[in-house]
Amino acid sequence: MSSEPGQSGAMRYVLFDVDGTLIDAVHNQRLVWRTWAERYGLDPDEVYRVALRTRPIETFAQVAPDRDPGECLAALHELEDEDVRSGAYTAFGGASELLSALRPGSWALVTSNYEHRVRGRFARTGLPVPEVLVDAAAVAEGKPSPVPYLHAAARLGARPEDCLVIEDAPSGVESGLRAGMTVWGVNAPAAVDGVHRHFGSLREAVRDVLAFVSGPRAR
Repeated sequence: MSSEPGQSGAMRYVLFDVDGTLIDAVHNQRLVWRTWAERYGLDPDEVYRVALRTRPIETFAQVAPDRDPGECLAALHELEDEDVRSGAYTAFGGASELLSALRPGSWALVTSNYEHRVRGRFARTGLPVPEVLVDAAAVAEGKPSPVPYLHAAARLGARPEDCLVIEDAPSGVESGLRAGMTVWGVNAPAAVDGVHRHFGSLREAVRDVLAFVSGPRAR
């Protein structure tokens, strides 16, 4: 793990990924992509492997280049919207405690999903929704580009060096690092390359996240 960026002592902010970080939706994602892949006669495992690293339009270009991307996206959206209504998923342990303890205006959600689905899942799991939510429609470039996290910081009025990113996936970690932010990894048995700190679960990180936003820390 690398050294954390220098801390300025200014107000601190936390930027959270959603799926896999706050919401346990891995099974749901696999099922949605499996159903989508089978509809198009594709290998579900290969499709899911690509989907983990790219946004949907980019996934379609790789796994179904001969298909109409608009049609592919419409089919995926139909499946994902149905999952929001009827899928079984939960918030990770510690998520409600952590989000409820953060000051309004000090945190944001940064997701490759869409806002209406995030709001639907948060409503079903009882999690609060912050003022700033950056979704796939809000930016021209998705993770691992730094754009989503930089956009969230700008909307919060925060400098990148004053932001802590909480992520579970390599593409999100890379996005936060390229944005010049402190990045902590959660909900994985081993640390993702590049993270400044690693926690096996979100619950294990709660105390340290709250300490980060409460004031400047010693180097």
